[in-house]
Formats: sequence, structure tokens, C-alpha cells
Amino acid sequence: MNNELVERIESNPKYQELISKRKSFSIKLGVFVLVMFYAYILTIAFNKEILATKIGDGLTTVAFPIALAILIISFLTTLVYVRRANGEFEDLTNEIKKDVKDLV
Repeated sequence: MNNELVERIESNPKYQELISKRKSFSIKLGVFVLVMFYAYILTIAFNKEILATKIGDGLTTVAFPIALAILIISFLTTLVYVRRANGEFEDLTNEIKKDVKDLV
């Protein structure tokens, strides 16, 4: 890749904005999912009785629907990131490409 092109992209304010927004958003989502997952694991480790509580006719415990909710929420956070990446982040990327198009 052309060094001049790389320097121009890296100095572009839209590129800096893209990097900043993408990093901030992914860290927030990642921390959210990790906190949720580790809270569940720590509950299993230190307070099994809460998750062992039977629900309904006693065929299942509270742990199962909570674990299912964690999986669904993890999937939804991935969906949220993909939608934002294909929207806002992709728009910024295209603007950056237009700005440096003359060097390609």
C-alpha cells in the first residue's frame, strides 16, 4: 500500500472519528456481555441456591431461563453491533474512501 495513502487516511478526521466510535462502542458492548456472563458464573459459584430454585411444576430451575436469556442477549448485542457497523461505520468508511479516492 502507498505510504502517502496510509498517511492521508490516518490523518483524516473522519478516520479518527470512525476509530474512536467503533472502539468505544465495541468496548461498551463487550463489557456489558462479560459482566452479564460473569455475574451468572459468580452466582453459580457463590449462591447456588438462588439458581437451584424450582419453577413451574418443578421440572426446571431458575438457572435455565436465565442462561437462555444470556444467550439471547449475547446474540442481540452482536446484532446491534452488526447493524451499527453496516450503517454508521460503513457510511464513515465510504466518506473516507471518497476523501482519498484521488490517491488510489
